Amino acid sequence: MLTQDVLAQLDEAIHKVPCVGLAVDESTDVSDNAQLLIYVRFFNQDKTEFCEDVLGVTPLKTSTRGDDIYLAIKELLTKRGIEPKQVVSITTDGAPAMIGREKGAVARMKEDNPELISYHCIIHQSVLCSNLSDEHAEVMNTMMKMINFLRASSSYQHRMLREFLREVDANADDLLLHNNVRWLSKGRVLERFWSIRREVAAFLEELPSQKAKEFSLFLKDEKRMDNVAFLVDITSHLNELNLKLQGKDNTICELMTAVRSFQRKLEVFKVDLQGDCAHFPAVQEQVQGQRDVSSFGDFVDKLIVNFRKRFDSFHFGHQLTLFIQTPFLITDVNGFSKEVTQHFKWANAGPLQMQLIDLQADVALKEQFGITDPTTFWLQMVPETAFPGLRKVALYTLTMFGSTYSCEAAFSAMNIIKSKYRSRLTNEHLHMCMRMALTSFQPRFKLLAGQARAQFSH
Repeated sequence: MLTQDVLAQLDEAIHKVPCVGLAVDESTDVSDNAQLLIYVRFFNQDKTEFCEDVLGVTPLKTSTRGDDIYLAIKELLTKRGIEPKQVVSITTDGAPAMIGREKGAVARMKEDNPELISYHCIIHQSVLCSNLSDEHAEVMNTMMKMINFLRASSSYQHRMLREFLREVDANADDLLLHNNVRWLSKGRVLERFWSIRREVAAFLEELPSQKAKEFSLFLKDEKRMDNVAFLVDITSHLNELNLKLQGKDNTICELMTAVRSFQRKLEVFKVDLQGDCAHFPAVQEQVQGQRDVSSFGDFVDKLIVNFRKRFDSFHFGHQLTLFIQTPFLITDVNGFSKEVTQHFKWANAGPLQMQLIDLQADVALKEQFGITDPTTFWLQMVPETAFPGLRKVALYTLTMFGSTYSCEAAFSAMNIIKSKYRSRLTNEHLHMCMRMALTSFQPRFKLLAGQARAQFSH
């Protein structure tokens, strides 16, 4: 009853909006059942705010090809009463089944809606940009093996490590365990290790095993420890970017602003490595100007190239970002209208240019913009009668998902709901539980109670 009520509220809200954005991802539950999760983002007119909610979860009973995903998405859109042309954008994890040119789910959806805008999740792309070179990958793998050896190979050894760290009053009383699934894991693991590296080295020297001796020699190798120090610093910077990209209700403008800011920071990091390493405290402490760090600069160069390849040609342009965040600073009116018409085929360049000039000349709106956030400004302060084209562009832009973060967070909830202790939970009950755990709507308890009828005994 509760699930049907919040679902009815979601349907009612969606039917009032001109467009929606989708985020789609696929994962498997504890019983190896493939679950396709679709998140929807739209402007809730009743609450006057953007809403992100689970549009639906569909089990893929056999294969997970592009055709299967497309048919599941289409069936769910039909069930929720959403026309294909209402979908302004779709964001996926970039898997071949999603973005394949001919048989990918996105390509099939574009056959139904040629104006559909598709994005590869910005968080996934930033992670793909930071692939390690062979030398750094070897050092990283050795570090993970050493930490797993200390933490996971023996319970007794792990207890002894924690007790040793307490006795010597180390900065932390344990190492962190690496998890491949979590985006921030390696950076956090390295950061914790670096804070207690001397104590860990001393503990390894006391262990009698051959593995401990090998790891002890690794920690005494200055060149390798230089690489560890660099990895501590660079993963810290990458984690900082990752945290900015995560979270619900982040607009695509905010995500792209964070990425472009990080691209500029990489140029600063490159120059800094040739100087005093102000942005690399671990490297500064380890190297102290006595050894060559040119290989670190090469790694930053590769990061710069990777980010440039993935994001300089990203569909979402600078003018649209500027339009949403600071429309009064746009000077190239023609460039703005050209970029808008490239993204939204329905847009008309002439009226957009005139409306933008009128908007920038409106002193009252400029004053309102300074005291409100962009989303509130565009959808509550800007009158639709005076600026219909601009307001529609803002609505469509703010409706887009920039990442599949909501889907990833929902899969974490799914793994909690359907754990190894509840592995016999059916797909229907799993989906109901997920909706109640993730929805932004509140069940209407008074309405539901009023509909119930008491059963009187005879």
